[in-house]
Amino acid sequence: MAEDFDVKFTDRHYTPDPSYRQNSWLGDYQKAYEEFTRDPDAFWDRIASELHWFTPYTQVKEWNFPYARWFLNGKTNITYNCLDRHVLNARRNKVALIWRGEDDTERIYTYRQLFREVMRVANGLKNLGVTKGDRVCIYMPMVPEQIISMLACARIGAVHSVVFGGFGAAALNSRITGAAAKVVITADVTFRRGKSIPLKHIIEEAIINAPSVEHVVVLRRETNQPVEIHREMEVDFYEMIRDVQPECEPEIMDAEDPLFILYTSGSTGAPKGIVHTCGGYMVGTYYTTKNVFDIKDNDVYWCTADPGWITGHSYVVYGPLAMGATIVLTESTPDFPDPGVYWRMVEEFGVTILYTAPTAIRMFMKLGEQWPNKYNLSTLRILGSVGEPLNPEAFEWYYHVIGKDKVPILDTWWQTETGMHMITTMLGEPMYPGFAGKAIPGVVADVVDKDGNPVPPGTGGFLAIREPWPSMLRTVYNDDERYRKYWNTIPGCYAVGDLAVKNKAGCIMVLGRSDDLIVVAGHNIGTAEVESALVSHKAVAEAAVIGKPDVVKGNIIKAFVILRVDHTPSDKLKNELLYHVRITLGPIAMPSEIEFVASLPKTRSGKIMRRVLKAKEMGMDPGDISTLDE
Repeated sequence: MAEDFDVKFTDRHYTPDPSYRQNSWLGDYQKAYEEFTRDPDAFWDRIASELHWFTPYTQVKEWNFPYARWFLNGKTNITYNCLDRHVLNARRNKVALIWRGEDDTERIYTYRQLFREVMRVANGLKNLGVTKGDRVCIYMPMVPEQIISMLACARIGAVHSVVFGGFGAAALNSRITGAAAKVVITADVTFRRGKSIPLKHIIEEAIINAPSVEHVVVLRRETNQPVEIHREMEVDFYEMIRDVQPECEPEIMDAEDPLFILYTSGSTGAPKGIVHTCGGYMVGTYYTTKNVFDIKDNDVYWCTADPGWITGHSYVVYGPLAMGATIVLTESTPDFPDPGVYWRMVEEFGVTILYTAPTAIRMFMKLGEQWPNKYNLSTLRILGSVGEPLNPEAFEWYYHVIGKDKVPILDTWWQTETGMHMITTMLGEPMYPGFAGKAIPGVVADVVDKDGNPVPPGTGGFLAIREPWPSMLRTVYNDDERYRKYWNTIPGCYAVGDLAVKNKAGCIMVLGRSDDLIVVAGHNIGTAEVESALVSHKAVAEAAVIGKPDVVKGNIIKAFVILRVDHTPSDKLKNELLYHVRITLGPIAMPSEIEFVASLPKTRSGKIMRRVLKAKEMGMDPGDISTLDE
């Protein structure tokens, strides 16, 4: 049902210097969008032709609702476009990757050096029996080897499934077994806030009931006390590549061959394995990196995301490297050893494009302007935001304090499922705080009612995509019914699961999730996974979780727990449950609050009404509760 919203800052906007539009790759937004709408296939053909194809595609798109195929019969390899074509031209000795560890250790790779390392790891994986189509799970910290491993899999046609290094053993096991991974690549430890955090024992627990795993490759980082390698199954990362050749021809991949599986939390049940393919994903991420971020050859580009999430896949690895950019990667957290660490890196590396999350921006706001003001941020020419809506207050701070009232802010909306940016304010266009912007050229987005009809400005509705796009998910791995649900919820549209509203200028503000997902610090956390983790504890009979607004994280998780009859509420039990969720799913899924309750609001069919819990928690009207079981 459509609903009126009192949208703040509807008319307040900032217009960047005209030079941004004049000098951008895209040029005039309206002109580019009209070019797309006149002939969508010609538009995407022009973009795709900028990349290398071993065999040209014979057709841009085939659309049989709800299934699309892109760049039919085209043969390519995304690593050829990310590495070979740069090494074969003037970018051979250009810096591809700058990495800084938490202890200020640095490693720098030129395109030639990165190319050789990728081929060595690719050959090492081949020697372990990995072939085209095999799945490889990558569970690593933010180190160069994480990116190298992703590219090595793509080089030989293996399908990588990267799992965020903060997940616990149970969550990791579900992703390994869901993809039937043949090999797992991990590290002994990650470093965070001056501490060494073990990873290998999590892998050891996660593969106990994972019969598909044949080898575990371990990157050993601890030099004083190196972990033991169990030779029955485990292989040292650098021993694997010690004697291999640094030449590995790219596997010839069909445009529709799978490139990777990335698991994202679902509103119900197990995580969804989103499948992206070689050709369309390559074109979509290349196009958006070039035209949204406007990356030029002398830019130093830093996306602070972990490659374990889709932002890291698309805008740390594949998009920027396809553009031949210089990228920055760090294991550092934004407030350790002090809240100036990010700004010091901007100054030292001469970062020109910074792409980070609203959670980080709000944290910086809380810590005060004195930290960024200590450093020279004059190299910055573009600021980006990703992961959740950028609230107006955070936009204003980012624009005035970091951008010094002149640097454009690109608030990007997209998803794991979309693979690429879908909505933002393109360079040179007026920026409305709180509003992500308009659909980029190549995307048809709208705010609609439940029947797919557009709703007028100022009226809330569902965010939907009306036409296919190259980097769209092709299916949910081994669960195509969940894929079809995206297209069957709103007639004729891809339903993104977000509520939204437009202003009079046509810019879209994303208001939050319409399903049972909680966005915590930019990460989608499924209510079902957290509830299942809680219920797996011997003391818990039933549980429900909701998201509560938080000034830094956007949302925190609150859990409502019904105990079994032989257990009583206590602070000790709360701590036990928190620990249980930490061990099961990882720290990102831990509730910030737990409330013991005698009952939960349910429909007569037994479905927990989380919105009633949330309304009560927020002191709001719960709305229609006619279906509530008395």
